Amino acid sequence: MRVIIGGGSGFVGRELTRLLQTKGHEVTTISRQPGPGKITWRDLESGGLPPCEGAVNLAGENLMNPLRWWNESYKRDLFSSRIDTTKALSQAIAASPTPPHAWVLVTGVACYKPSHTVQYTEDSEWTPFDLLSRLVMEWETAGRLPENVAQITKQVVIRPGAVLGRDGGAIKQMMMPFWMGLGGTLGSGRQPFPWIHVSDLAGIIAHALESSPDPPSPEPQVFNGVAPTQNTNYEFTKELGRVLRRPTVFPVPGFVMDALLGSERAVVLTQGQYVVPERTVSSGFKYKYPDLGSALKEIVGR
Repeated sequence: MRVIIGGGSGFVGRELTRLLQTKGHEVTTISRQPGPGKITWRDLESGGLPPCEGAVNLAGENLMNPLRWWNESYKRDLFSSRIDTTKALSQAIAASPTPPHAWVLVTGVACYKPSHTVQYTEDSEWTPFDLLSRLVMEWETAGRLPENVAQITKQVVIRPGAVLGRDGGAIKQMMMPFWMGLGGTLGSGRQPFPWIHVSDLAGIIAHALESSPDPPSPEPQVFNGVAPTQNTNYEFTKELGRVLRRPTVFPVPGFVMDALLGSERAVVLTQGQYVVPERTVSSGFKYKYPDLGSALKEIVGR
């Protein structure tokens, strides 16, 4: 299978590329810079979609970029980097004389309103309630294919939680303070912490690409890209400290997180939601790292 990956040079894209190539698939990434096995977004716009059986979009400015202040310019980049690339790919798919069999868009769980009690499945209804949920709504809308194309191309949306792995994601910024014994809970620590190991997220994407096509539908099939076990920030903090053999006695109050990150961005860490991968599990996907212990041991090499 030939697969086009927007944002393929990023943290998740690198893992997905490795997995697909191991399975014998041919991967072309879309990036800002040309190179072997790559095309640029300008190439996509001018030359159309290269022949492929699957397309994936992972492109987007890092929400937790430590080098950028939370301001209007950054917010615009968060929206445009996701929505513009998604539109470019969905329009290229729609214009292709031979559209791919599957189109996978990876968004996020920020569409689900934070709660300590509600459990969200892929069928849970939601409406935008803040900046990030509005982003998810516009992002997923940008990926919708025209009905005639949706008769040919299976549409899939994967909503991951915090992505954990050695080479990037949430762990990368946490590792240094934890190694120094300065780790601790964020906010109250009682908030749910939906997460997934990067290998399993790549696996869910590959599973969606490789699965037999379902009956044509104008609506995307949604998969929650989270681990099947549910944890709080406190449980994550204590497990990471245990695996690293370091104390976790320095909690960071919510108001400090708001000051450091901006309140609209800090909610990702100081609030959370219980997200259930009901359809992901029922589809037959098998997790490599279904619990925090196994995931964190792999990441820190213990």
